Amino acid sequence: MQYEILCQPSFSVLEVGLRSGESIVAEAGAMAWMEGPVATETSTRGGVLSGLKRKALAGESFFQNTYTAQGGEGKVALAPSSAGDIVAYEMKGADLFLEKGAYLASTEAIQCDSKFQGLKGLFNEGLFILRATGSGMLFFGGYGDVEAVDVDGEYTIDNGYAVAWEPQLQYRLTKARKIRSFLFSDQLLLSFSGRGKVWVQSRSPVSLANWVWPFRPQKSSN
Repeated sequence: MQYEILCQPSFSVLEVGLRSGESIVAEAGAMAWMEGPVATETSTRGGVLSGLKRKALAGESFFQNTYTAQGGEGKVALAPSSAGDIVAYEMKGADLFLEKGAYLASTEAIQCDSKFQGLKGLFNEGLFILRATGSGMLFFGGYGDVEAVDVDGEYTIDNGYAVAWEPQLQYRLTKARKIRSFLFSDQLLLSFSGRGKVWVQSRSPVSLANWVWPFRPQKSSN
């Protein structure tokens, strides 16, 4: 399988070249265009329970699409739902944790499931994050540019800017009570410790929601 990430970093698109018999799995609705003899299969991947957990608990699609080149070479272009960068990450049997909405696509050997964060998740947007396991290529994205940071010690991120992190990092969610958000009260901080990689995005969907909020349609008092 060959791939190329086009239009980085603002409006990235993942273009995957498939040889006959090769497949790529993607979020439902991610396909932008296809070329050649490519067949599409839609499934829950892991059964109805796995699909429900991804949808209800981790904010991902209930169904996922598998694109397979049949009888020749094909090409599939995949685009994330938000305007931003795409990261290609080679998994070698270790886990990777993803925030809601970050997963875009992967090779078939990689499985994605929700992971319970425990009571510390009560500070977050939800109690669950997404856990990717297996070996192969994983593609995930963020809002704006996405940069990898090598953590060696302590590193703190506003929770709205976290995209993904390696499992060897310890993390905790806290409230920065001296920093107030316009809509959402105390600012939520994600504090990492240890050694490993964390990916951060240059824009926050929460900050965008704050900016859009005053311009929302409102019913007249009359």
